[in-house]
Amino acid sequence: MIDIASLPTDKPVLIAGPTASGKTALAISIAQAQSRVIVNADALQVYDGWRVLTARPSPEETSAAPHHLFGHVPFTAHYDVGQWLRDVTPFLPQNPVIVGGTGLYFRALTQGLADIPPVPADVRARADALPSEQLLAELRAGDPALADRIDCHNRMRVQRGWEVLRATGRPLSAWQDETAPPLLPLPATTAFALMPDRDWLNTRIAQRFDQMMSQGALIEAQQNLPLWPQAGGAAKAIGAPELIAHLQGTLTLDAAREAAIIATRQYAKRQRSWLRSNTKHWTQVTLP
Repeated sequence: MIDIASLPTDKPVLIAGPTASGKTALAISIAQAQSRVIVNADALQVYDGWRVLTARPSPEETSAAPHHLFGHVPFTAHYDVGQWLRDVTPFLPQNPVIVGGTGLYFRALTQGLADIPPVPADVRARADALPSEQLLAELRAGDPALADRIDCHNRMRVQRGWEVLRATGRPLSAWQDETAPPLLPLPATTAFALMPDRDWLNTRIAQRFDQMMSQGALIEAQQNLPLWPQAGGAAKAIGAPELIAHLQGTLTLDAAREAAIIATRQYAKRQRSWLRSNTKHWTQVTLP
């Protein structure tokens, strides 16, 4: 698939791909072969409390190579791409393997990110309370350029645009047009985009969710239940609302399992769409 021995050791390695596509195993193989550290680029795996449900590397995997920025954010906190860029910066001189499924992180790293003021908590709370349809309608009215750029089915992206518009009085698209130079231009990296077959990936998603359940995902959800009303970005973990709903008595376990698998497949579909549109200058690796 990839000739690891031929990879230049003086450049960071980027590995992007949809959930369940085998990114972790590839990252560990490269890190072990070339004595590199692994840095997380997945917006859900940063949160404490969801090791199993977000498929963070297992203790056995983290013992195989140094891992950073996994589970370092409190369950009740919010975390954004700007914070991730600040956190990843100290590792860049080590030429790490940067691996994850969050396209926005990779784009900000290799193309730059606008220096936008933090969104106040009251603005975020108002956005959290609005239905997706209203957020999108107001975003289209206030920042049509952004609405044309983003996946409007992705509530996180739509809400971010709405919040910036309300908090700063300027469209997010205008901030983006003033983007500073990137921390790590793409030509300074070895970048791989994993492009799996849809049916193959869907089968793996279902198998992995069942594996997560056998490894304690429901127990993990039970432990997080008292914090759920105050959950920050951790509430967006795929499968979390469904397992919490089961624990609260509104879904059977079978229904929660089915809904979580469907949600994961939809998430993977959005990831594949981003990869097709944004990794034309990466080395694309067809799977299986």
